[in-house]
Amino acid sequence: MRVLSGVQPTGDLHLGNYFGAIRNWVRLQEEHECFYCVVDLHAMTMPYAAETLRINSSGMILDLLACGVDPERSLLFQQSQVPEHAELAWILNCVTPFGDLERMTQFKEKRDQIREKDVEVYVSAGLFTYLVLQAADIMIYRAQGVPVGKDQQQHLELAREIARRFNRVFGELFPEPEPMWSEAPKIMSLAEPNSKMSKSLGARHYISIYEDPDALRRKVMSAVTDSGSGGISPGVENLLTLLSAAGQADVAAEMTAAHRKGLLRYSDLKSRVVDALIEVTNTFRERRAALESQRAAIMDRAWDHALKARKEARVTLERARELTGLPLHVEVS
Repeated sequence: MRVLSGVQPTGDLHLGNYFGAIRNWVRLQEEHECFYCVVDLHAMTMPYAAETLRINSSGMILDLLACGVDPERSLLFQQSQVPEHAELAWILNCVTPFGDLERMTQFKEKRDQIREKDVEVYVSAGLFTYLVLQAADIMIYRAQGVPVGKDQQQHLELAREIARRFNRVFGELFPEPEPMWSEAPKIMSLAEPNSKMSKSLGARHYISIYEDPDALRRKVMSAVTDSGSGGISPGVENLLTLLSAAGQADVAAEMTAAHRKGLLRYSDLKSRVVDALIEVTNTFRERRAALESQRAAIMDRAWDHALKARKEARVTLERARELTGLPLHVEVS
């Protein structure tokens, strides 16, 4: 199966990103033809600084390699270096109803985030239509599978509907991408365990995959554990999830049993989580340090991967242009 997934270059990955998505990417490349891209065009839909985007985009390539994405088995590239994504997005914009985009929950959430931060900052048209670009990311390679969590279900269904509408209006071209539901754990904020781990909430709420051990310890030891309700609170459940995700499933099961008997000391749980996560983050830091010295060569290889992706994308785009009445591209020597 051909698989497509992307990640925005918004600085270092955090453990929620890794355990919730990227680790699954690493597994998928064992069995499937995988296209993984750093979606820098998507990062432009929210207020940003140009130099920050430039640095974060190349840094994310290194981060994904540090997490185990293998350039021998997957194509790993920057989305903007394959301009066919953007051109197909325009074609798909023209078969996507305005009302479908208005109903998208994430647009409303991000729009409100912008307005809360600065009333002078405008909400871009790109933010409104970025889900069409996301559909184009998938469809330009005619990918059959997309690894997603349940929170992305609405977005993938929109992509499927866009594919159906294009095929119905202009002729069969795009497969309807199937969700590859991840069994990966959902990692929550340490300070607000009812919210997903996210950098946008602030430093207390996430753990970078390169987190300094002392900072990691402080964050975990101050994590919320009690909500005043019966049973396992969201905070305790989140710590147990982190422990299990970090390779300590047996210990997590023992601690869950102890909690049910009223014998679990939260300080013991937090200490075990700290030890397990420091082992994980130490590994990532070592890998990233080794990759940093090869940054120039790695980015050259990412460019080569983008060229390979363009060859695949061009075939799809030329067929889409033909079906929609557009001329084929003029080749420039």
